[in-house]
Amino acid sequence: MAVDKARIEAAVAEILAAIGEDPARPGLETTPRRVAEAYAELFAGLEQDPLAPLRDTIPVGPDTGELVLLRNISFRSTCEHHLLPFIGTAHLAYLPSDRVVGLGRLPAVVEILAARPQVQERLTEEIAEALQAGLRPRGILVVLDAVHGCVSARGQRQVSSSTVTMASRGELTDPVARAEIIALIGAGG
Repeated sequence: MAVDKARIEAAVAEILAAIGEDPARPGLETTPRRVAEAYAELFAGLEQDPLAPLRDTIPVGPDTGELVLLRNISFRSTCEHHLLPFIGTAHLAYLPSDRVVGLGRLPAVVEILAARPQVQERLTEEIAEALQAGLRPRGILVVLDAVHGCVSARGQRQVSSSTVTMASRGELTDPVARAEIIALIGAGG
C-alpha cells in the first residue's frame, strides 16, 4: 500500500491545530503537503523488498578472498516510538561462500530497511537477515552507529551520544573474528 499523502496532510493540519497553530497562516499553509511528501520518501521502504538488490549475485570460486567489508554507509531512519529521525553509519562485513554482490547493492539493502518506522536494534538484525538470505555467506557482521533525535532533542538532550548495535551470523559470531573486523572498521574512520 502506498503512503496515503492526503491522510497525512489532514493529520498534520490537525497536529498543527492541536498545538495551537493556525495551519492556514503564512509559513504553515504548505507544511501538511511538505510533510506528506517527506513521509512518502522516509517510509518508501515499506513498499520495497530488501532482498531485491541481492538478486543479481556473482558466482565466485573458493579463492575469492576472506572478507568483504563496506564501511561508512550513511543511513537515516525514523524511530517508531516518537517518529523522530535517527541518522548514522552502517558497516557491513561478510565472508563469501559461493557468491558476491556488487558493492552498491549493500547500501541499497540498508536504505530499504531504514526507510520504515524502525528501532535501531531491529534494523541491525533485519540487515543481517537480508544479507544471510540473499548471499548465504559463511559469516556476517553488521554494525550500526547512530544519533537519535529522541535522545538528542528531547528528554535528557544528549547531543553528543550515539548508539551502537551489532548483529553477527555464522563464522563471524566468533569474538576473535569480530574483533579483527571491528579494528578494520575503526581504521577507516
